[in-house]
Amino acid sequence: MPLKITCFVEIERTNSMQLLHQTNIFIHIIAGSLALCLGLMTAIFYKKKRWHVKFGWWFVWMMSLVVVTGLTGIFVFNRNSFLLVITLLSGYNCFSGIRAVRLKGNKPRLIDLMMPLAIIAVGGRYLYSLQSSGLYWSPVVVYSTLGALLLVTAYDLSKNWQSNIARKKAVYYEHAYKMISALSGLASAFAGTVFPQYHPYSQFLPSVLGLCWILAIFIRLNNDSKLQRKQVVSSYAPIG
Repeated sequence: MPLKITCFVEIERTNSMQLLHQTNIFIHIIAGSLALCLGLMTAIFYKKKRWHVKFGWWFVWMMSLVVVTGLTGIFVFNRNSFLLVITLLSGYNCFSGIRAVRLKGNKPRLIDLMMPLAIIAVGGRYLYSLQSSGLYWSPVVVYSTLGALLLVTAYDLSKNWQSNIARKKAVYYEHAYKMISALSGLASAFAGTVFPQYHPYSQFLPSVLGLCWILAIFIRLNNDSKLQRKQVVSSYAPIG
């Protein structure tokens, strides 16, 4: 009799965990889909500040939910560990992109230094465990994603030694790079999950498209900056 009770309890526990896992997946998918749509809307309305900010904050909230449910799936339910590095990159880019606008070129606070250090530590631990596990993994995808993560965290750590002028000039470039990177990272995770038969292309092509998008934004920002400087110079030019 005790054995039957024990088996029944184990079955119920397994069913409960399975239900929680399915619920977590459902929330993750819904939040991720909404985040993709909201991220695109935020980018489309970049000239309309009110809508850009509103859609942007909704995107941040959905990204936060994606990160929480993604980490829950990895650490609680022991699911696809590759999503850890994508989750770290997208989540950190989103956090740091918002912090760039909040700081407005001022010196970083303690949280802006502790967060990248924590992300680097987790990313390093992930790479070590991946190499020692003996499981198949795509070096192209993992190294490129970890490289992007190392690049953005190293830049954030270096901001403490940058001049105020350099930090202030980089605010909009930094914000654009990080938020589009967060969006493209989310798209990579989505495409990699929905189209596993096309790995590794479905995992890294969204990031390549995101990089092209970032370059286009940088060119536009640079042209806008040149135009503003010309307007300032012409306003001070002597009449006649």
